[in-house]
Amino acid sequence: MPEPARLKILVLHGPNLNLLGLREPETYGSTTLAEINQHLTQLGTEHKAGVICEQSNHEGVLIDAIHAARGQYDGLLINPGGLTHTSVALRDAIAGVAIPTVEVHLSNIHKREEFRHHSYIAPVAIGQISGFGARSYYLGLRALIESLRAV
Repeated sequence: MPEPARLKILVLHGPNLNLLGLREPETYGSTTLAEINQHLTQLGTEHKAGVICEQSNHEGVLIDAIHAARGQYDGLLINPGGLTHTSVALRDAIAGVAIPTVEVHLSNIHKREEFRHHSYIAPVAIGQISGFGARSYYLGLRALIESLRAV
């Protein structure tokens, strides 16, 4: 059986995720963004996928990264943070580039404040994983890779 092709995955972290490990650990856990990125990169290597991680507190920077990913990456794993509930522009960028996308959240957004229950990203993503802390990212990456390999 031939070895699977090496996939390229872009991981985008939205606003305030640079504060992981410090910000509201009772909600978001004590794992830092650097630790999550390190584990994602390692997990990617184990699954024959190159993983590049980027974080920005600026909506336009995230949109530019999504546009630049077109033709460069096979999949997108995104935690849009608070932009999940507000950004039609981020949603439109994901829809526009047509890169298979998995949305992840550390907390269960459906058990939190009412305004967090709606995601503009979910309708243009192949799936959404939330509520498992840092493991949401790892589960999301595995699901994205499996989905891309199933095509």
